[in-house]
Amino acid sequence: MHTTIAASSKLNWRDVFALGFMTFALFLGAGNIIFPAASGLDAGYTLWWAALGFLLTGVGLPLLTVIALARVGGGLPALTQPLGKIAGLALAIAVYLAIGPFFATPRTAVVSYEIGVVPFFGSSRLGLLMYSTLYFALVLFLAITPNKIVERIGTFITPVLLLALVVLGSAAIFKPAGTVGQALDIYQQEAFLQGFLQGYLTMDALGALAFGVVITTALRNKGVQSERMVTRYTIFAGLIAAAGLSVVYIALFYLGATSQSIASDAANGGQVLALYVQHAFGAVGNLLLALVIALACLTTAVGLLVACGEFFSNAFGWSYKYLVIFFTVFSWVVSNQGLEQLIQISVPVLTGLYPLAIVLVVLSLLKSCWHSAPLIFRGTLLVTLVFGVADGLTAAELSAWVPDFFSRLPFAGQQMGWLLPASIVIVLLAVLDRYQKKSNS
Repeated sequence: MHTTIAASSKLNWRDVFALGFMTFALFLGAGNIIFPAASGLDAGYTLWWAALGFLLTGVGLPLLTVIALARVGGGLPALTQPLGKIAGLALAIAVYLAIGPFFATPRTAVVSYEIGVVPFFGSSRLGLLMYSTLYFALVLFLAITPNKIVERIGTFITPVLLLALVVLGSAAIFKPAGTVGQALDIYQQEAFLQGFLQGYLTMDALGALAFGVVITTALRNKGVQSERMVTRYTIFAGLIAAAGLSVVYIALFYLGATSQSIASDAANGGQVLALYVQHAFGAVGNLLLALVIALACLTTAVGLLVACGEFFSNAFGWSYKYLVIFFTVFSWVVSNQGLEQLIQISVPVLTGLYPLAIVLVVLSLLKSCWHSAPLIFRGTLLVTLVFGVADGLTAAELSAWVPDFFSRLPFAGQQMGWLLPASIVIVLLAVLDRYQKKSNS
């Protein structure tokens, strides 16, 4: 698709929707499909309250992150500017490496292999090697030319993914496996909170920190140079993606809630989906699920690698092309270590980083409220880092290293022990900020 929008610096409606579809596809990884199905299975008749909680954190947080990035120009370095150059750069590097070649990108290959290939051909190291080689060759082809990412993902790949999701979602609504089932005790007591926590565990706000630069780069390549228009179109893309994700999540919640008769013993959302598609479509259903998971993982991997390449290229002046090749090869090597090893290492790191991402976004959205942004940002993020590390150590089953005080905090069991301390520090620093403003005036 070729457009002549450079002179006017405006997108037509088709380009806007292509950008939105691309953003939707970037966010929709395998975890975004598996988590709501599993939560719906457990939620039973409380599914609507659970889904509402899930949407707040699974859709709301990423959307707020996209909006925050749009307001500062689309890049994580601009968002971290109040932290100072060294601390901001260190946080940005940690985020991009964690969601890029170290953990999240390799995991997309392994998860898509486990769900889409293993049910047909079984699991073997040679099979994973062959699959990951083909997978990352395609990822590299799509990521090596970021100026074509809207056309290749937003215009071609996403419609196929959407069609497959429409088939799956329509079947879930019009051909459920059974009636809405019972809720687990914990959902009967606190369905909204459980959904909220499940949406939190998708950790999509981390991905959103990276995808902001992908959206901005795509707009620049489309000829949109005005900061105001970049902000406007980025928010449009975020809203389109949020709407799409919401529809998918609600359909998957319903699928899970009505599948207790066939999936009561399922250990995770992947098994719930596999049992449902087998029930609804027979052998063809397994192919449908494999297609959905493969495309979801593929588009997320492309977005993460483009984001990493753009960030390190802009930060250090290195060649984007060679960076993407290096990160792709590195991700390929890491992916062949297997899913269990990846999860064992990645979960604690991502758990420790995620609170920093959330607090950074919240503070950025409230930046106009602060007289001294560095005071608020540095103090709050330092405290969040301490408690985030404690949550990460607990997730790594190293709770013996964590003082008992941390485990007694509200939501510590859900890896959100940082929430209360960070909130208290924000309030205290805001009061101090107001006091200093009056003293200096």
